[in-house]
Parts: sequence; structure tokens; C-alpha cells
Amino acid sequence: MKDIYVVAHTQSQHHVDEVVGGWFDTGLTDLGRRQAAAAAARLKDWIGEGAPRIVSSDLKRAAETADVISRAFGAPVALDADLREMSYGSAGGKPDAWMRENESYSPRIGDRMGHRSIPDGESKREFATRIYRAMDRIVADPAPVQVVVTHGFSITFVVAAWVGMPLEATGYINLRTNSGGLTHLREDDVRFNRAVVRLNEVAHLEGLK
Repeated sequence: MKDIYVVAHTQSQHHVDEVVGGWFDTGLTDLGRRQAAAAAARLKDWIGEGAPRIVSSDLKRAAETADVISRAFGAPVALDADLREMSYGSAGGKPDAWMRENESYSPRIGDRMGHRSIPDGESKREFATRIYRAMDRIVADPAPVQVVVTHGFSITFVVAAWVGMPLEATGYINLRTNSGGLTHLREDDVRFNRAVVRLNEVAHLEGLK
């Protein structure tokens, strides 16, 4: 049995400031740290006393979320830049309102994977390719329990890679997740079927302010 618990990083300062995230590197807010502690507690409930392998995006908001989880389990964190959020290039750190006014949208029909919402940002193909690359390493790791800390949009491609969706078929998929949401992926050790046991579990965040 292989269990992978995917964590969307918790509230970051760029959320509060209402600016574009991507590779714009801000850390957690006080609420974000409380959300991370709640996520760690829920993971402890699910996993128990064993120490999982923990891997995280190297951006501050994900790495700080992973650090809280790391301390709960007494397990180290490996940072992986391939798990970063999509890069929005020069839009990173600009107001969300600026992004809404200046971004372009992928065509309904055509090369959705090659589209860039901001000219100097990543294309969806570039973004998905590195998430798939990270997932190849995660799946190949023999550790039976892993925790992966990444970003909201990244989780779409984490799940797509997990279920074996061809990369070029991901142009339309978008799985919505919340900050601090938990997703549980499992592969059985008989038929090697891969399940999405939970997607964006957020009950542990209720009542946090």
C-alpha cells in the first residue's frame, strides 16, 4: 500500500495583500501558521506515529507549511523546486486586479497547453511537465507514506499525474482546492490501482480565524 497526502499550503501574505502569487515568494500569515498546525494534527490522526517522507515546494509559503508538519512528525523535509506554483512572470507580486485586467485566456479550442496568461510566465505545458517530473520521483520513492506540500493549482497536475492522465490531455482539467486542504492518494499493493481517497478535505480548518 502506498499513501500520499497532498497539502495545499496554508494562508500566505500574498493572499491577504491580494497580489499575484506564482513565484512571488511570501511566507505564512499568523492564520496560515494555525492552519498548518491544524493540517499537521489531522495528518497525525490519519497516519499515526510513523514518520512519513515529506517533500515540499521550495517557495516560502509551502516550505513553512511543511516545516510545521515536519515538527509534528519529527521528520525532515526535502525541498523540490519542481513542485512550485505556476510562474506568472512579471505579474508576480502585482495586484490581483492588475492580473484580471491584463492576463489572456487560453483558447476554448486549440493549443491550450502552450498558452501563457502572461507573456513572460510559464505555459501550462511547462508547468505540468515539471509537476509530472516531480510526481515521477515521488511515486518511485519506496517510502509507503509520503506527505507532499505544494500549491493550489499544482495539485490539479499532481492528481492528473497520479491517475496516469497523459500530460497533453490536461489542458482542460482544473481541480479547485483551498489553502490548507488535504488530498489523500492511495495505491493498493495487489492490483496497483490508484485511488483519490479524499480531495480537498477542509473540515480541520473550520472555526480558525
